Amino acid sequence: MSEPSLPAPDRYTVVVRGLVLICSIGIRRAERERPQRVRVSVELTATAEASFPGEDRRRVINYEKVVAAIRQIAQSGHIDLCEGLAARICESCFADPRVGHIRVEVEKLDIFGDAEAVGAILKRARPG
Repeated sequence: MSEPSLPAPDRYTVVVRGLVLICSIGIRRAERERPQRVRVSVELTATAEASFPGEDRRRVINYEKVVAAIRQIAQSGHIDLCEGLAARICESCFADPRVGHIRVEVEKLDIFGDAEAVGAILKRARPG
């Protein structure tokens, strides 16, 4: 499978980096019983039709809405896997028709004392 091509020069990417939340996530009993810290990073690349918006606030991919959606998903109930949280974030972000590609990274921060984090990265292109 080939990697998706890089965004064209007239496209842009909106980022949310290192958003740390408390989330009920994981398959182990201890994880089900106690919420834990997760770090979420998202890159949203605009479609070709949603060219660079310049200073037009009405045309941008709104990162405040993205952060609000991530927070809502994280608080919506238990999620078994980092992959599942990442998939839900992708689905939510594709509600904005300007989003063409998404990269979501979800990391659990407190699993191993000798590792900064463990998690998953999900990359998706707009369906259809």
